[in-house]
Amino acid sequence: MTNTWRPLAVTLAIQALVAMALIAVPVMAPVLAQDLGISSTYVGIYVGVVYAAAMLASLSAGAAVARFGAIRVSQVALVLCAAGLALSTLGSVWAMALGAVLVGLGYGPVTPASSHLLARTTPADRMSLVFSIKQTGVPLGGVLAGALVPPLLVLGWRGALLAVAAANIACIFVAQPLRAPLDADRDPHRPLVLGNLAQPIRIVLAHPPLRLLAGVSFLFSIAQLSLTTYLVTYLHDILSYGLVAAGLALSVSQAAGVVGRVLWGYVSDRYLGARRMLATLAALVSVCALLTAALQPAMSTAVVLVVLALFGASAIGWNGVYLAEVAREAPAGQASIATGGTLAITFLGVVLGPPAFGALSGATGSYRIGFVAVALALVLCLAALLRPLRKGAAPIRSIP
Repeated sequence: MTNTWRPLAVTLAIQALVAMALIAVPVMAPVLAQDLGISSTYVGIYVGVVYAAAMLASLSAGAAVARFGAIRVSQVALVLCAAGLALSTLGSVWAMALGAVLVGLGYGPVTPASSHLLARTTPADRMSLVFSIKQTGVPLGGVLAGALVPPLLVLGWRGALLAVAAANIACIFVAQPLRAPLDADRDPHRPLVLGNLAQPIRIVLAHPPLRLLAGVSFLFSIAQLSLTTYLVTYLHDILSYGLVAAGLALSVSQAAGVVGRVLWGYVSDRYLGARRMLATLAALVSVCALLTAALQPAMSTAVVLVVLALFGASAIGWNGVYLAEVAREAPAGQASIATGGTLAITFLGVVLGPPAFGALSGATGSYRIGFVAVALALVLCLAALLRPLRKGAAPIRSIP
């Protein structure tokens, strides 16, 4: 395995496990909500809390990676995710909230840490492709959660959460042999001070291309997490799917996201460039959100799965193109810090998006209205991406 693919393999595995930890609760939301006596729309609040903590963690990740190394930071992240899931098994709303905080603190540093590794080890002409492959870890985690968590519910929802926690702990030991070679650039004397939290945001605000990427990621993240958070509940409550069937449909959308991330990364590198690729995806997400809102119980399963696969490929597939371009645009040696700054804006979209989706759906009595609102958000994203091109501004620098 080359110096490029070895870091890619370990970061992919870590990303998939922390993503599975995050998505496990939304997948079991109907069962969990019934057991706790709360509305399943509250799962949006859970996801919002996770990403609020992730946003804070992503801002501090750059300094932590510089001091402790990307692999060590990722291992700590896996511990935090496992602890959050274990705490959630206590079954109270407050335990779930604190568990969400721990999962978020674990989820947040993983992408900046992996960007630090991959920016050092990836040739420039393969950046979008390699970053996209690594980011398939997020939908791969969704595939695992959708396919495995509903069957694991035979152990009870607590047993299912503990099983996912155990998988995160196991990944720590898988990564350990790579710690010495991949963390060789760490600086044990690097200070960790609160003032460092503002540095990633300052870097993003000081660079117009980074500002644009952060802004569009805010809107893309609303679409991605609204789909991931509410799809199982939407299919179960509105289209009368069983929980296992709904979980498998989620897996289909997430698997399509895996394919999409690799495909869009290749197309971005070879043909369209980052901005045109992201604009194309924004248009596709908007159309798919409207099609999802129009799904009916009488429709064949094949039609539903095709729509959800297209939705997943586009709403989940954008991330690698975006992160590779952030790494390209970041000042030299500051890829993890710039990634942390843009991810803070990305996570803000997730903090606000799913709770707003749930609140809107609850207020109107229809999840369909929530998906229509997602479509409108991506129209705004498309306008932001196309406006500089219409004005004749130079496009975001990308590999021809």
